[in-house]
Amino acid sequence: MTIDANGHDPEYQDDDRGGASDEHSARLGTYVLGFALAVLLTIASFWVAKTDLIYGPGIPVALATLAVAQMGIHLVFFLHLTTAPDNTNNVLALAFGLLIVGLVVFGSVWIMAHLNHNLMPMQQLMQMQR
Repeated sequence: MTIDANGHDPEYQDDDRGGASDEHSARLGTYVLGFALAVLLTIASFWVAKTDLIYGPGIPVALATLAVAQMGIHLVFFLHLTTAPDNTNNVLALAFGLLIVGLVVFGSVWIMAHLNHNLMPMQQLMQMQR
């Protein structure tokens, strides 16, 4: 955010005609485009979940793809996460957050799989209780 000598933000100043500046209209346009794409992806995910046109086991993959696309739309259009030099810290923070979430999810699944593998079969457990 930049402040001019008068202490005003030039990004939100009115133009000579008394209306909003072109930059403000362009920013509103990006929000509207992002909202339209997010709604479109949401409708597409509901359609994928309900349709018979997609092979049954492929539905989770399609939903995961649409979810990743929706996350990308939100990051770019609403959080303004770009590859510009001033956003380097934001991108690194996002990457670190994804690493932590991935480790927690992968570690939890790994622990649950090994616990299931190492448990005593139910038949033997029932015999021990008698």
